[in-house]
Amino acid sequence: MKLPSRVKLVEVGPRDGLQNEKQPVPAAVKIELVHRLQAAGLREIEVTSFVSPKWVPQMADNAEVMAGIARQSGVRYSVLTPNLQGFEAALKSRPDEIVVFGAASEAFSRKNINCSIAESIERFAPVVQAARAAGIYVRGAMSCAVGCPYEGAVAPERVGYLAGLMKGIGVQHVGVADTIGVGTPLKVQRAIEATLQHFEINDVSGHFHDTYGQALANTLAALELGVWQFDTSVAGLGGCPYAKGATGNVASEDVVFMLHGMGIETGIDLEQLVDAGQFISDFLQRKSGSRVATALLNKGLSA
Repeated sequence: MKLPSRVKLVEVGPRDGLQNEKQPVPAAVKIELVHRLQAAGLREIEVTSFVSPKWVPQMADNAEVMAGIARQSGVRYSVLTPNLQGFEAALKSRPDEIVVFGAASEAFSRKNINCSIAESIERFAPVVQAARAAGIYVRGAMSCAVGCPYEGAVAPERVGYLAGLMKGIGVQHVGVADTIGVGTPLKVQRAIEATLQHFEINDVSGHFHDTYGQALANTLAALELGVWQFDTSVAGLGGCPYAKGATGNVASEDVVFMLHGMGIETGIDLEQLVDAGQFISDFLQRKSGSRVATALLNKGLSA
């Protein structure tokens, strides 16, 4: 078994994490969070989403946040764009990368964006085309790659089908997302293997939720296949709307601790990452969702 010697983390806390918050988070706080994350060594940050504020009010300040970031060279700032209107609005804020999303579950696609998987890809095709023409990198998120809150288990063939559709419209990189956190290691490996029929290993990442406490095990399972890119969320920001009271994204701190303990480089300073997580947790007035951060803070950060 040959594990990657280096792993790249895409920090999704500012977007995927904060969009689920009930209380409004001011733009200044989001900007400060991005600054702390890049100071900790994160080189890929998913900042915001250009969606209708009617549907996602937390992201209504998208342009303000993008304009307020002191950009560092070598850091890629990405935004989610669900349609051409969102992309055109995002373009003014000069993102380095856009993210489009589709579901491997037909039921989830219909409930979430009110159309079939094939129709969702048709909607994204002009967005991808416009982004590529503008020299902007395009990443695709494949949700419900293992399980769906409406359909239950999702077959690897469905993941392969979605990956093929995304490849067909020009998406450059895809994330295999266990959106509701029901995945276990072998199931996750099957979903990744189905994706690898359409994308090279360097163009595939893992996005694991910790609803059932499986995210680190699933990360290890993906590493065993050679996957070296993962989406994580500082302080475990982001709940799982389909499992009441459940945790959402795997905490960046927990993944970094595991990787460093395995001798895998990340370029991330764990102490500064814990600091960034503590900053946003203090603002939200709750404990960090990261077990590593909690343990390190309890012992005075003597890692």
